[in-house]
Amino acid sequence: MPTISKENYLKTIYQRAQTSNEPVTTSYVASKLEVSNAATSEMAKKLSDDGLISHEKYKGIELTDNGREIALQIIRRHRLWELFLIKVLGLSWGEVHDEAEMLEHSTSELLINTIDDYLGNPKFDPHGSPIPDRFGNLPVTPAIIALTKCRTGKKYRIAKVNDKSSELMNYFSRLGLELEKEIVIEDRLEFDNSITLSIDNRIHSLSEKICENVYVYSN
Repeated sequence: MPTISKENYLKTIYQRAQTSNEPVTTSYVASKLEVSNAATSEMAKKLSDDGLISHEKYKGIELTDNGREIALQIIRRHRLWELFLIKVLGLSWGEVHDEAEMLEHSTSELLINTIDDYLGNPKFDPHGSPIPDRFGNLPVTPAIIALTKCRTGKKYRIAKVNDKSSELMNYFSRLGLELEKEIVIEDRLEFDNSITLSIDNRIHSLSEKICENVYVYSN
């Protein structure tokens, strides 16, 4: 079974490949995991020797089928644990990511499948990210756009938020911003691309950096 370190590398490679058209580089992985480039290069060699990645100079790092399967199972555990911690134990948005990061590495297939069944085999986690099923299949996701791309005067619903910052998640909670919540884009300031929107008839102004972490679909 892959070690925790190997699992984190595989998950990071998978997630980067899903969100960027650029090759996944060892320097990116090193930065994301906060380890040295030398350590990342050494791990890349181990993962390549284990048949979990292919690593070519100009193509970057790519997961093999086996590597992708492991990455998806780690992501599955993480997202199911997040949902369980919120739905069953009552933790907040801002609390569950770090807890799930630890739990994802120590959960058996039996336990995670039991949690999945208990929750009703959900398709998406509390932040709107798709949950792979036990076979590694991902659900069909609706067409979504970043909040930065929204049009003034239109209504939207929250579909997904990036959950990597507990501080940001806690801020969203204070705003009342949650999945499926209806929002209205009231105004946009061209000077800094900040957006004014209404949530539950309350007006809020959000910076471009914050808006880049929120995704919506047309209401």
